[in-house]
Amino acid sequence: MPSTHKPRSGSLQYWPRKRAKKQTPTVKSWPKLDKSILLGFPAYKVGMTHAQVQIQNPNSRLKNDLYSIPVTILECPSIKPFSLRFYNKTPYGLKSISEILNKNLDKELAKKVKLPKKKTEGKIPESYDEVRIICYTIPKNTGLKKKKPEILEIGIGGKIEGKAEYGLSLFGKEIKINEIFKENQMVDIHGVTTGKGFQGTIKRYGLNLKQHKSEKKKRSTGNLGAVTPGKVLYSIPQAGKMGYHLRTEQNKQVLQIGNDANEITPKQGFHRYGEIKTQYIILKGSVSGSKKRLVMLTSPMRYSKVYNHEIKSIKK
Repeated sequence: MPSTHKPRSGSLQYWPRKRAKKQTPTVKSWPKLDKSILLGFPAYKVGMTHAQVQIQNPNSRLKNDLYSIPVTILECPSIKPFSLRFYNKTPYGLKSISEILNKNLDKELAKKVKLPKKKTEGKIPESYDEVRIICYTIPKNTGLKKKKPEILEIGIGGKIEGKAEYGLSLFGKEIKINEIFKENQMVDIHGVTTGKGFQGTIKRYGLNLKQHKSEKKKRSTGNLGAVTPGKVLYSIPQAGKMGYHLRTEQNKQVLQIGNDANEITPKQGFHRYGEIKTQYIILKGSVSGSKKRLVMLTSPMRYSKVYNHEIKSIKK
């Protein structure tokens, strides 16, 4: 009988295999666009369902048929600017040189950071290499039982000369999701995956169980490596913490951006989330993280071909 071969699971691309520092996602690099616009927008994960869609590509063999696809619903409350930050490039990365604070801030921000008593007027520096805007969410407008906002840094597109002027024009305004993204476009999703605690090698790496005559253990690694070198290599599968990693998924299609949540909300509300009270967005496929977790939607880093989908019905 031929013996089956199954390579072990668990990617060695990410090292060290460690948990995320914080639950709010951090974007390490932003795409470059010619238009002056925010490059990202935060959203809360509501849950998954499936929808019947009709493809709009005239060359597709499914152009007249309805087919079911999995979708993810995200609630997108408005965000407000906190400050505008200027950076200089150094051999060790970006270094903050100046910051202009917004004068009109919500009182809920005191739950997150210590607000300055004296509001000084910042100035645009004479020379700078990068401009980014610091925004905060408004969770009290959502169906979540929380008031403490999250503070995130979002990149700005366009030329460097117009970034500061565009960022200052957003002060005193509420930014909405439909001002940043449109339907049937691709976005990248940055989020922290679901944490699963301390797991063994069978669940963590997908190893096969040892035979029943094995000594002492059945759910452990059979061999920890060679005698020389006298150490255990990082590539050897071992037990440890699993999940709660910062991950990026590229090119998720935006199927719908809506204002009326009654069109998709079931009578009993969404399981383990509640009701949607603000704008929402429907993405094709899954999104990393558990329900109620904040994810960051950004403009795509790598563009791909988009086939438009029209949602005909969605399961409530």
